[in-house]
Amino acid sequence: MKRLLGALLVIIMALFCLTACTNDDSSENIGVNENISGNGETGCDSGVVASFDLASGVNGKAPIVKLNSGYEMPVLGLGTYSLTGDTCKNAVLSALSQGYRLIDTAHMYGNEREIGEAIRQSGVPREEIFVITKIYPGTQFANPEQAIQESLDKLDIGYIDMMLLHHPGANDVKAYKAIEKFVAQGRIHSIGLSNWYIEEIDDFIAQVDIMPALIQNEIHPYYQEQKVVPYMHKLGIVMQAWYPLGGRGHTGALLADGTITEIARNHGVSCVQVILRWHLQRGVVAIPGSSNPAHILENISIFGFELTQAEMNAISALDRNEKHDWY
Repeated sequence: MKRLLGALLVIIMALFCLTACTNDDSSENIGVNENISGNGETGCDSGVVASFDLASGVNGKAPIVKLNSGYEMPVLGLGTYSLTGDTCKNAVLSALSQGYRLIDTAHMYGNEREIGEAIRQSGVPREEIFVITKIYPGTQFANPEQAIQESLDKLDIGYIDMMLLHHPGANDVKAYKAIEKFVAQGRIHSIGLSNWYIEEIDDFIAQVDIMPALIQNEIHPYYQEQKVVPYMHKLGIVMQAWYPLGGRGHTGALLADGTITEIARNHGVSCVQVILRWHLQRGVVAIPGSSNPAHILENISIFGFELTQAEMNAISALDRNEKHDWY
């Protein structure tokens, strides 16, 4: 009953802020107004997640969004799932040299050490790079302090910008509270969740002290989460897409979609660029993965065109609720 009341209180407060507060778009149009503070409290002195200021981006330099934790994060980055060893290290070095400042990894990817090496060797000041990693259910959730320290040690970059819980599981609240302790120490700056949906979020946030700054879920034109995205935005939580291009084994079909190919022709860009631009224009951060330097450059070269509302609507109509992974 206590959890239910807590969840209901969070929803009521979020809805109250939506109706009673005026969204302040004068603060750099940064996308997140500070309606949820770093300690998890909500207040009507700010608002909800809105659109990103994409006009401030240029090819090779993604604009930023201000998180509810107060930290700034680029709205486009490099995903490193399935990248290991020198392939991973070289991909990160290539991305950083081409202007990327957001790198996503996880304990389960087995590449935190290589990513840390690339960051240290890149010549890019550490404070300019935003690194996300994740701890996994099972042993890591059961022994979260040890898991968190392991990521800090493997990355060896001083601090972690954001740590996520990889997906719900036994001891997830315990693990999250352990991350909160590292936030208090300044060793982790922001906290988030991965693979959390409406069914889980309200009960979860009623049990923790710091509101998640980000939720990272599978999102692409065939699986758009048209209810989840605005729901999280209303809570002041930024959404981030893994599998932004549909995922391995599915990307080809998505890139061949007639609607997307037509839009790409109209703008003189690639289908990949259309999809990534669509994510950003709907207020979803994208982290496409690649080890190919040409593709890495292509993915961050999406700030020289803009999709019309009709084109956004056409892509929205492609939604099949077709999930490509089990999370």
